[in-house]
Amino acid sequence: MPVMSVRLSEKEAKLIQSIATDEDKEKSSEARELIMDGIKYKMLLSYKQGKASLGTLAKKLGISLSEALDLLASLGIPAPISYDDYLQGQESMKKLFPVR
Repeated sequence: MPVMSVRLSEKEAKLIQSIATDEDKEKSSEARELIMDGIKYKMLLSYKQGKASLGTLAKKLGISLSEALDLLASLGIPAPISYDDYLQGQESMKKLFPVR
């Protein structure tokens, strides 16, 4: 795993320590989780502002399109397709790739 040094303010270090303590985690684990949450947030903002497509969002977050749609829905961000479109896509996938 690559190592990166980051300078934190006293306030940032204390916040990370507090959150780690509350969640019974090590500081480094909590810091990595917070960084990933920040990356997700920035990607979601880019999507919401029209700067990133749904496919780009999913790819950069390492998730499937359906997971990206679920993530958007959980945060109240309108999806680019309707639920009926989604179901129709699922049916098409079943026809193209039947489960054996």
